[in-house]
Amino acid sequence: MRVLLKRDDLIHPEVPGNKWRKLKYNVASARELGFGTLLTFGGAYSNHIRATAAVGSYCGFGTIGVIRGEEHLPLNSSLQYAVSRGMRLMYVDRTTYRAKASEAVIGALRREFGDFYLIPEGGSNADAVRGCAELPAELDASVDVVFCAVGTGGTLAGVAAGMRPDQLVIGVPVLKGGAFLEDDIVALQEQAYGARTGAWRLECDYHFGGYAKRTPELGEFIDDFEVRHGVRLDWVYEAKMMYALFDQVARNAFPRGATIVALISGSGEVPEV
Repeated sequence: MRVLLKRDDLIHPEVPGNKWRKLKYNVASARELGFGTLLTFGGAYSNHIRATAAVGSYCGFGTIGVIRGEEHLPLNSSLQYAVSRGMRLMYVDRTTYRAKASEAVIGALRREFGDFYLIPEGGSNADAVRGCAELPAELDASVDVVFCAVGTGGTLAGVAAGMRPDQLVIGVPVLKGGAFLEDDIVALQEQAYGARTGAWRLECDYHFGGYAKRTPELGEFIDDFEVRHGVRLDWVYEAKMMYALFDQVARNAFPRGATIVALISGSGEVPEV
């Protein structure tokens, strides 16, 4: 059995991995539709916010980040970077943030900022799915299984759509109770392709307590993996995915001789501790 790493996090230092794949066609759509500003949502440590700010700077768009929670000064490194790239920040309370997709909230944002191209939290929409679907073409044809961490589900939706029918994608939700994401992933694939597509499933028992939570066991796994392989896994996303992969292999979940790819896509939101 072979386990290979797909280092998608090395695509670009400021727009790594699935961030660029998700934003690529969103930026193209914004430009085609004549928008000059991108608006998106995220937490105070969101790498999606960082990436959107970077893409806007590189591609000539204004950017607005709607941030969950209150402003805290001085800004953390993620938000300071976004501001340095020209992003305007707006803070909203958690109740408003939960309703961020509603017509009332979007209408208020348009009254505040004027017209903009809306990119959802995490960047996951039909354009994002199509961007992520390009990833399997970069893999060796011998690959049998791909593991990826799941936050909003856009990466899994796209990667699964781009794989052959005989290849399996296993998503590892980093949220507690992540089974609900199956419906979200199906909805994303339906938006992009009209139907559920690809062979994929979720493994929901590797969240280590929930989003942005960890245990000593996970910490020991991260340290051991770095010693053995020279790669430091982020504990919010990739470490949980890799732990699930190792555990599934130990349980003989795959046939002898299988080739498995672990997708290192670049983390989504890493609280400072």
